[in-house]
Amino acid sequence: MITLKEVKTKKELKAFVKFPFKLYKGSPYWVPPIISQEMKTFDKKGNPVFMDAEATLWLAYRGNEIVGRVAAIINWLEVKGQNIKKMRFGWFDFIDDLEVSQALLNKVETIGKAHDLNYAEGPVGFSNLDKVGVMTEGFDTLSTMITWYNHPYYIKHYEAAKYTVEKSYSESSFPFSNVKPEFFKKAQIVIKKRYQLKSLNFTKTEEVMPYVDKMFDLFNDSYAGLSSFVAITDIQKEYFKNKFISFINPEYIKFVVDTNDNLIAFAIVMPSFARALQKAKGKLFPFGFKHILHAKKHSKDVIFYLIGIHPDYQNKGIHALIFNEYYDIFTKKGIETCLRTPELEDNIAIKQIWKHFNPEVIRRRKTYKKDIA
Repeated sequence: MITLKEVKTKKELKAFVKFPFKLYKGSPYWVPPIISQEMKTFDKKGNPVFMDAEATLWLAYRGNEIVGRVAAIINWLEVKGQNIKKMRFGWFDFIDDLEVSQALLNKVETIGKAHDLNYAEGPVGFSNLDKVGVMTEGFDTLSTMITWYNHPYYIKHYEAAKYTVEKSYSESSFPFSNVKPEFFKKAQIVIKKRYQLKSLNFTKTEEVMPYVDKMFDLFNDSYAGLSSFVAITDIQKEYFKNKFISFINPEYIKFVVDTNDNLIAFAIVMPSFARALQKAKGKLFPFGFKHILHAKKHSKDVIFYLIGIHPDYQNKGIHALIFNEYYDIFTKKGIETCLRTPELEDNIAIKQIWKHFNPEVIRRRKTYKKDIA
């Protein structure tokens, strides 16, 4: 018999966060989160997302053993502001037992119905800066710190619960040797002159900070047209600024501005922390920091985390300026592999940006949807 229990205490929250450590123990492909950071995500006093969203966390038990978990999420900016009556769910993990997954999904659906929502979709987080999608291909590839990993059996559980595919994503990689400067070196000179633009490079985090709020504004503008997009609020900007920017090498943050110093494009690349996080085993102390700092300085793999271009400048070759700046720093650092975060399969514009580098799809993932009204 399966029983569900809502997470109420710090001890229960830690059990919620640590469940995947048991589920994926021994997996060479799963990348564990930092336990303390994951717990802060659900801190209703510390994470400003809870000013506009709510979440209840649930653990599934068989006897005294935890056999599954799920976060049932409502983003009120989405529901009330956009009139998208969606019940979100994420952090959805379970043993290979349909009774477990069905009990957790039933709980999500019950909460959604109680709030007069029309459908449930997951796995997703609170916003577009959270992890998204259940893996459907690429189970034998190393995951990243910004994606969920899952066992292949997850898919049949969604299907058994009568969920259907809502969105499809792909993750790609390409060797840095595929990046040929002739694709952008001359073009970026012409584009800079034509539109009176300049690239900004940084060596210190404090140099980046004056532009970060503008970057989030541009993020909202450039991604607004994508399905399921929920804008980042002003108070969330400050939260993400403190959480992420100091974690990223300043030389991996690139901005493009016009003659009035208006930000018209940005890109954020991160070193791959996957191997370091596996060594850290969820803990910063006593050695986790050491592994992470080493990866920050010496990782030969990088992840293109975000690229945003103002709508007025899209399809005008602005990415040539960005790639030109990255080419020089990647060459200096001896970067070997470039990875891309999950991108919607129907995002044709982003595919056009990468086409010259012959990327190879290494993972696919999907979100699943079920009507509950």
